[in-house]
Formats: sequence, C-alpha cells, structure tokens
Amino acid sequence: MRAVVQRAARAAVSVNGKISGKIDGGLCILLGVGAGDEAGDAEWLADKIVNLRVFEDGDGKMNRSLLDTGGGVLVVSQFTLYGDCRKGRRPSFTGAAPAEEGKRLYEYFVERVKYHGAETACGVFQARMLVEIVNDGPVTLILDTRQQNTGQERVG
Repeated sequence: MRAVVQRAARAAVSVNGKISGKIDGGLCILLGVGAGDEAGDAEWLADKIVNLRVFEDGDGKMNRSLLDTGGGVLVVSQFTLYGDCRKGRRPSFTGAAPAEEGKRLYEYFVERVKYHGAETACGVFQARMLVEIVNDGPVTLILDTRQQNTGQERVG
C-alpha cells in the first residue's frame, strides 16, 4: 500500500457535487492499494499514520501525533499512486490491485484507522472525486508498506 499523507487545516472530497467526507483539521490520506497487498499492510500503515508525530507541540517541534491532537482523517482512494510512467507517455496501472481487492483493503484500512479512535471520513471508491486539501505547513509524507522499517523493498 502507498499513502500520500498531508497535514491539513481542512480537507473535503465530493462526488457529483455532493460532499462525501470532510475534516476540519488533521490528516488527508491519498491511499493506493497495490497488487499483492494484504491485511497486514493495512494494519501496519494505519497504525503508522495515526501515530506519526507530524503535529507541532508548544515549542513548534513536530512531536504530536494525530491521536495526541484529536484531529480527523480524510481517506481518499487513489489507485493512480501505482501509476508507472517509465515507458511511453501513458501511465500503466498494472501495479495496482484489482478493483475488488483494492476496495476490500481500502475499506479495511479505514476500519483500522477508526479502530485507533480517529474520527474518519472517506471518499467513494472508484468514483470520480474532487478533493480539496488545505495543506498545513506544508507537511506531505509518502509511506509505502513495501519499505517498512528498513527503507528497502519488502521480501516476499
């Protein structure tokens, strides 16, 4: 799984002109599910993100997590995070999970974030969405479950 995580002053996602999810502060997560991803990837990623110390403390240092601040989470499915642009001019998405598996793991990731107690809002899987993010900082991080702990590709 891949996630682009942005600290947000506010964020919202709408489908067909109707807001499907919004937060007034916290993290906006653009989430891609890759071929071969498993439930353990969703568990690791959810735990990692809600505990990332990306919010400032009283001294202006990033020492507080989402759980420390009580901020919300907006999760938006983003299979294009697996777009491979190395060949030609049109991205290939063969690295993304098939839709059914992607949806299952996306929904499981959302449940794992909720499990940690974070107020969670979502986009609509496979819908054309408009996403508005007011990035705070700006703080933007990229996490990939295939690079857990070591910074190296996952084996197996």
